[in-house]
Parts: sequence; structure tokens; C-alpha cells
Amino acid sequence: MGRKLIIDTDPGVDDAFALALAARSTEVELVGVTTVFGNVPLEATTENARRLLNRFGRADVPVAAGAERPLVHAQSRSSSVHGADGLSGRSASLAAAERELETADAVSMLVSLLERTDEPVTIAPIGPLTNIALLLAAHPRIRDRIERLVIMGGAIGRGNITAAAEFNVWADPEAARRVLVEERVPVTLVPMDLTRRCAVSTDWLAELAEGNAIGEVLVSLTGDYLDHYRKELGYDGIVLHDAVAVAEAIRPGILETERFPVDVDCSFGPYRGATLLDQRRWTHREANGEPDGPSIEVAVDTDLDGLRKFVLDGIRG
Repeated sequence: MGRKLIIDTDPGVDDAFALALAARSTEVELVGVTTVFGNVPLEATTENARRLLNRFGRADVPVAAGAERPLVHAQSRSSSVHGADGLSGRSASLAAAERELETADAVSMLVSLLERTDEPVTIAPIGPLTNIALLLAAHPRIRDRIERLVIMGGAIGRGNITAAAEFNVWADPEAARRVLVEERVPVTLVPMDLTRRCAVSTDWLAELAEGNAIGEVLVSLTGDYLDHYRKELGYDGIVLHDAVAVAEAIRPGILETERFPVDVDCSFGPYRGATLLDQRRWTHREANGEPDGPSIEVAVDTDLDGLRKFVLDGIRG
């Protein structure tokens, strides 16, 4: 097996595709899944993650529940894009998980998994960043056990939950700022500007459903999500935001990145939760006497057809 991977998630339809991609990959070893509030409340995201892994034939992967609310301020609203249960009302169609939920909380399991491995581990946070912020705050020495964080979140241009903010960052801006700005862990941020460009059509979904039973199950979960994106995209298709980030976690370099200074707006104005990337050249900032602040790798481009094929082939096996 390749590098070890942990996914922190809030399933969510696109999370389901991301979990399937990681669960079936021969390039990484999925060693654990942690859950967080987000698309739906924590109880539902946790149950969804367990049922999905069970359906993907990965009952061996431990699941631990994490934060049920943001670090500081209560979440004012949730996403309706994924349906009331997070899986377009189809979560009950998945058999109950065989493996019990871990008694340890998400942060405790993350520490345990990171400490027991011989090499650094990749973590793919594809929901709000609350669990990761808590991990790094409470266990600073664990940083050296993290190879990198491949984070789905943020928006360089327009947002989705507000005009400026992407949902995962908006859901807990204080946590996002801690992880993206204040910590010193290698980060690759996969913003929705790129993931939106990786949208797939219903023809792609039909091809996936024909490939195997797992593809058929995934497509069956897309009803509400497809209704939303039919209006958003203007054609019959969906955006697999989280699967794009997990593709990069599995195969580093499948996304093209550039390094930018970053900040997160934690004010209470219209830009709360916005991801602020300084796209000016370093020499321009230097000429203005501005310090070269914290910077991260940000995914800006990919071979769109190649990425779609990677996800399709990865899930079909």
C-alpha cells in the first residue's frame, strides 16, 4: 500500500464520492475517518460515514465522531443542498454499519492513528475544519506526524453559502483561520473555484452507475444534489467538490498549485468566512513594505478530463 490517509468529513453527497474513491484506492491506505458537523448535524454525518464505508466493503476502517458545533460562534444555518439527511433522503437505503462507532472522540483517534504510524500521514479535511483546529491546538507536537493537509474549502472568487464564502470555511471561520494561517503544517487548499470546473454530467454519472454496484449506489444518492446543481450549473450535472481534493491526496500533483499568502475573514460583516488570497506578486508586496505572511499551496488548475477519468476509474476499480 501507498501513503496512509485519514479523511475528516461531513457526508454529504460529494463526501460519499470522496470516501468511495479513497476506500477503493490501491495507491493509499485509508486508516481512519473522523466526522464533523456540517452539511447535516454530527449524528447524521457520523451515521452516513459509517453506512457508506460499510457499503464500500471497508468496515475495517474505524470511524470516530468529532465536533458537533463550531469553535466559537454557533452555525447560523446549514446546507440544504444534500437533502435533510445529507444523502438526498436515501441514507436509510444503506444497510446499518457492521462496525461499532469508536468510543474515542475524533481528536483522540487522530492522535492515536498519527502516533502509531512509522511515517507521516496525509489528512484530507473535506468538511468544516473544527476537528483539525482542535487537534493542532491541543496536540502541537503531532504536527510532525502530518505529511500535509489536503483541504477542500475556500473560494477565490464567488462563494456558495454567501456571495464571498464557501461553506466549509464559512461554517467555522475561526477554525479555518487557525489551520490555514496560524499553524505551520503543509497545506494544499482545493477551493471551489477549481472544483466547480471539475463538474460531471449525467452521462458521466450513468457511466459510473454502469461500472459496478458501488457506482450505482452513489448515483442513487444524488437526487437532491442533482436538483440543486441543475439550477446552479445550467445543465444536468453535479460538482464533486470533495472528491477532487481526495484525488489530490491520493495522487499528489494531479492538481496544479500555486503558493499564496492567505487569511480568513472572521468579522461579522458580509465577508465573514471569505478566504482571502493575496494574488499579487511577492515583489509588489515587498515594494510596499508588506511582510510576506503565511502562505499555502492553492490548487488552481488540472487536466479536467483527466481528473474526471481518475475519479471514475478509481471508484469503478
